[in-house]
Amino acid sequence: MRPRLAAVIALPIAALASALAPANAHAEDVQLERLGWLAGCWAAEKGEAGSVEHWLPLAGGTMLGIGRTVRNGRTVEHEFMQIRLNAEGQPVFIAQPSRQKEATFVATSIGERAVTFENPAHDFPQRVSYRAVGDTGLAARIEGQRNGTTRGIDFPMRRVACEAAKPAP
Repeated sequence: MRPRLAAVIALPIAALASALAPANAHAEDVQLERLGWLAGCWAAEKGEAGSVEHWLPLAGGTMLGIGRTVRNGRTVEHEFMQIRLNAEGQPVFIAQPSRQKEATFVATSIGERAVTFENPAHDFPQRVSYRAVGDTGLAARIEGQRNGTTRGIDFPMRRVACEAAKPAP
């Protein structure tokens, strides 16, 4: 009788766990859904044609981004990026810039249309932030200490149609 009793108890527990799993996964995505305004194609305001940052909408618990800087008609920098939850359930920004090691920054502030990520142990930058400017602007900024001096670099961008982000022939 005991094995049968265990089976009777195990079935409702398994059903409950199954029912709760999607709810928990969705609850985790809610933190990342707050960053939906970042999804889309952004062109550098002061950059050469083709200097862009693209962010895919949240899917599967991850926002994926890619950036490219063009100078004199050639790509001189690129970056692969992710925004996801880490093992502790915190939103993180993971950056892999060209010719550099991957770095992870933990969200320290998420506002209605702004987010800041920090990693005090990283060489430079230690802080990465994005802020929506009106309906069509994006202010990205990196900042921190480099060689004992505080530095900040702004990357003003404007929303563009993804097809418009292609460089002219």
